[in-house]
Amino acid sequence: MKRYPYLDPPEYVDWTPDPELVREYRRRLVDDPARSACVERLGRAGLLGLYRDLLLTRLQDIELKRWVRQGKISKAWLGTGEEAVTVGAAAVLDRDADVVSPMIRNAGVCQMMGMPLEHGFTGYLATADSPSGGRDLHVGDLRHGVVQPISHMGTSVTIVAGAALAFRSRGEARVALTWIGDGATRTAACHEGLVFAARLRVPAIFVVQNNQVALGTRADRHTPGKLEEMPAAYGIAAHACDGNNVLDVYAATALARKRCLAGRGPAVIVAETFRMGGHATHDEQEARQTFSDRRFREWGRRDPVGLFEAYLAAEGVPAQTLEKVETEAVLAVSEAAERALASRERPPEPEHALYKGVSEGGVLHWLVRRAEATAG
Repeated sequence: MKRYPYLDPPEYVDWTPDPELVREYRRRLVDDPARSACVERLGRAGLLGLYRDLLLTRLQDIELKRWVRQGKISKAWLGTGEEAVTVGAAAVLDRDADVVSPMIRNAGVCQMMGMPLEHGFTGYLATADSPSGGRDLHVGDLRHGVVQPISHMGTSVTIVAGAALAFRSRGEARVALTWIGDGATRTAACHEGLVFAARLRVPAIFVVQNNQVALGTRADRHTPGKLEEMPAAYGIAAHACDGNNVLDVYAATALARKRCLAGRGPAVIVAETFRMGGHATHDEQEARQTFSDRRFREWGRRDPVGLFEAYLAAEGVPAQTLEKVETEAVLAVSEAAERALASRERPPEPEHALYKGVSEGGVLHWLVRRAEATAG
């Protein structure tokens, strides 16, 4: 993949594959026959599809960071270094049936579930044609099975548990999936949702995206013990995986979904990864102060895009094929960004922003009308 010195983490700029990490990448699958079988069923087309989605996810973040540097937006919440956790899990889902509730760092799932790629940009621009009509940068669309997230971490656990209960009650072969940050596992909503899901044995998958830090607090300071041991406290099946190995994440999620559809209750996937930047683009310096340079270098060697490229090359995928996929991904993101910028000419109408989705008898509608009448 082309590197962008002005926008990539410095550890990615001159990235080359570490032979031992490439061997470990493949060894994780070979040593587990069940996971290896899941990957084998992907075939060449499936592998290239994962590569495309990794590229689209990384390139969308790069474009958002470019917009920040250019002053088009004030900040962006990126998932650089964590792409495999999003793409590997989402690739397993049936986008015509399953439901997801992403965190803001899992925005790549939106286009994977069928949403237009430009919605990842219009949400930041607050345009009339953004998924929320200009009211919120969090992106989602129920028509595509994506529950729009909110900033309160952990709440998605209760939401997908409820959705999964509906699937089970109606006898539908569907699952609901969400991602949980390591910090969000400490919230009451997460605890309550996991207890509910376990007790009612609903078909829900919870991906603990352990990126080592909650806002600016390291995991070793906010969480005693190991996150891999957490699911046992709820009596939920656990699957640990390398969060920077998209195939390991994919296989773990495939096994979890199979379990859910068999009526065996929920599953928790604990994916260890690392956030190669700040909580958002405005606090990159804080992130560099939170962890040592050595920690960034170690995780920088494990770039999920670069390692998957090296794996594909070792599996005999020609370099020209990878270059073609990348060229198409770059063009797709560029065109989506251009469409989003053009939509700034159509800002949301005040009536739409205030009242769309709010009933005539709703409290918000009444308060706004009352305030207008008083001002008049």
